[in-house]
Amino acid sequence: MDYSPLWISMKVALTATSVTFVLGLLAARFVLSLKKLRLFVDGIFSLPMVLPPTVVGFFLLILFGKNSAVGRFLMQMGINVLFTWQGAAIAAAVVSFPIMYRTSLGAFEQVDKNLIYAARTLGMSEGTLFFKVLLPSSLPGIAAATILAFARALGEFGATIMLAGNIPKRTQTMSVAVYTAMQSGNRALAYRWVTVIMTISFLTIVLMNYCLSRQTRMSMREGGNGF
Repeated sequence: MDYSPLWISMKVALTATSVTFVLGLLAARFVLSLKKLRLFVDGIFSLPMVLPPTVVGFFLLILFGKNSAVGRFLMQMGINVLFTWQGAAIAAAVVSFPIMYRTSLGAFEQVDKNLIYAARTLGMSEGTLFFKVLLPSSLPGIAAATILAFARALGEFGATIMLAGNIPKRTQTMSVAVYTAMQSGNRALAYRWVTVIMTISFLTIVLMNYCLSRQTRMSMREGGNGF
């Protein structure tokens, strides 16, 4: 059995999760501070979550294609993302970004407002407040967001196959391997990959639920302590 789809999937998912971790936290912090246009900005950030993955992949294909300004610029720099594992990582990052963003935003919103008001009263800058108050108080929720984003990136299919294709040992992830195995009539191989994906996904859900339960307990303790 060729295990390259597993290693490619892990490489793609870890890279995508690293990107969405940073961008998702920054986006959540930005939206949290908005008073006007919050619903509009939230809609833009959440759009990849409601669009079909093939539609997301189509837009990415157009964006990074040789006929677009971005694609021509990258080609001049000697960078190509089409039909590469990096392209698969970009597709997975775009699809998993809304999960990281929305879950992190929910974790930020659960932080006791009295802590934030007290920090501002003490003269903390917004940057210091973010790193010393908001992030530490939201760690379990952020961990859950990261885990869930990883699981989404790991199982991405539609956008990945549009942007990165299905090249064995180069861009063929586990989800694409299942599709390829079924297309070729190799059900036994498809069952093996499905089992691997289901096992990883189940462990991910268990870990995510643990993180969310910790977030809930922390919120209850902070609410019980009062200020």
